[in-house]
Amino acid sequence: MAGTQGGGKDEEQKPDGFDPKSTDAYILRDPQAFAMNVAKALENLGKAASEWLAPRERGEIPHTAASPMSDLFQTLSDVAEYWMADPKRSVEAQTHLLSSYFDIWQKSVARLSGEPASHAEQPDTKRKDKRFADADWQANPFFDFLQKVYFATASWADTMVTEAEGLDDRTREKARFYMRQVTEAISPANFAFTNPQVFRETVATSGANLVKGMAQLAEDMAAGNGNIKLRQTDYSKFVIGQNIAVTPGKVIARSDLCEIIQYAPSTENVLKRPLLIIPPWINKFYILDLNAKKSFVKWCVDQGHSVFMVSWVNPDARHAEKGWENYTREGIDFALETIEQATGESDVNAVGYCIGGTLLASTLALHKQEDNTRIRSATLLAAQTDFTHAGDLKVFIDEQQLSILDAHMKAVGYLDGAVMASVFNMLRASDLIWPYVVDNYLRGAQPPPFDLLYWNSDSTRVAAANHSFYLRNCYLENNLAEGRLQVAGKVLDLKDIVIPVYDLATREDHIAPAKSVFTGAKGFGGPVEFILSGSGHIAGVVNPPEMEKYQFQTGASPDGDFDDWQKAATAHKGSWWPHWQNWIAGQDKHEVAARLPGGEALAPLCDAPGTYVLE
Repeated sequence: MAGTQGGGKDEEQKPDGFDPKSTDAYILRDPQAFAMNVAKALENLGKAASEWLAPRERGEIPHTAASPMSDLFQTLSDVAEYWMADPKRSVEAQTHLLSSYFDIWQKSVARLSGEPASHAEQPDTKRKDKRFADADWQANPFFDFLQKVYFATASWADTMVTEAEGLDDRTREKARFYMRQVTEAISPANFAFTNPQVFRETVATSGANLVKGMAQLAEDMAAGNGNIKLRQTDYSKFVIGQNIAVTPGKVIARSDLCEIIQYAPSTENVLKRPLLIIPPWINKFYILDLNAKKSFVKWCVDQGHSVFMVSWVNPDARHAEKGWENYTREGIDFALETIEQATGESDVNAVGYCIGGTLLASTLALHKQEDNTRIRSATLLAAQTDFTHAGDLKVFIDEQQLSILDAHMKAVGYLDGAVMASVFNMLRASDLIWPYVVDNYLRGAQPPPFDLLYWNSDSTRVAAANHSFYLRNCYLENNLAEGRLQVAGKVLDLKDIVIPVYDLATREDHIAPAKSVFTGAKGFGGPVEFILSGSGHIAGVVNPPEMEKYQFQTGASPDGDFDDWQKAATAHKGSWWPHWQNWIAGQDKHEVAARLPGGEALAPLCDAPGTYVLE
């Protein structure tokens, strides 16, 4: 803090730079106003609780609702059992933790008495951790003590998992994930009076920030119909079809499961082969058409592609029995038939993103057995076909948890989008949960507009039969990779896929880990162009060349060890999009005159982005 105050006279400070007057910002000036605001905040918290309870009382959220909490307690109990089984081992573990606390306490007392804090005593973690960016985490002895105790506790908890013996690999993996969730949740940054920024704002506003924050919590609980819909952006700034998902086009066909959009051409000639994009049905297709500057769709149109997009329905109880085969037939096959009617072309280049790529791969294996050669090349974007290394999502999938989830989905016909969103957010809780909890509900702040986070919040339900099939056959049993997956009465083999495949992984992907995608890429029977892009599941895919961000790596066909492939690969600056364009244009360079949506055979049903995306 500053060493001088009014009159320019030097004020006495502690040697480490702590100014006792800096605590003035933490002294409550109007206790009466604060008490009134606390009462209002508690009233709003009660409203949030009512919004949570109401749909459960109405039976809209059955008692079978899936929750990872029981598995969390069971898994961490397995860890605790090891340490508690031997009293000596238990005492040693507790002594180690208490000793670290005592050491922190001694140094904090010494600092308060005037001794400067040693640089060596400052944990590196706090300097890199955005949660502890506020200066008072280091300058104020109270908050400095709290965060040091927190880091010591988190490190100790991680050690308890790492050094526990007798755990199988899966249990240890789950324990490590759940322990990380617990330690991130108990961070002092997540509570009003142990977070210096929130503490100061609470004092400055006499608690008005808590009133607004709890009101926003009630609104978000109502928006999620009993499950919190964590606001990550200002929803009011976006309107689908007006400033998001705006590439011109028409819906030219509609099935029970999807609408098919054909985009208007922007070039005089187009590639003869149409381009079919199959997005994931978890969230909506416009991640690939956010706006004019960040639209893979528009970029493809501008490169001379006739682009067709599958826009999946947001399923409800009517779609409960729609399974993997339905999504194959009424999704991809329906789209291929539509493309042929609209263009007269039977040969198509197909792109599958995330789970859309998984569906595309299984469809290609099925088509091989049916002598269907419509799809002539396949591009897989952050899509898994082998789930051996599928990452933290596997934590939520075992026989017991899947049985509970199946019972819940059977009762309502689908899995609610809020549940899916919370699972994905848990994979990066320190980025996608707790900063918003602090800002929205403790500080009472409104998040800024951000198109990508608007899309992330626009979650969809998933049909019961389809989701159960996917989780069991892919994550739990890995049947697709191991040649046991059955669709339409046929056992599928990825080795049957002999068409050219462009397979993109992203380096920091927490949903489809790069190693997992690489492992799957080795399972195809034809030529595979494997690419490793920088960044993660979204930014690594949606990376327009004009942004000049990240890099991508190219190398030999996927074989052997993933780390060895990376070491031998060649790095290129910027986006992978132009590299892909050269690859896909090389499959067939023939051009024809630009095609209008629907052609002469299909009358457009409505303008893009259609109606299903609005549900």
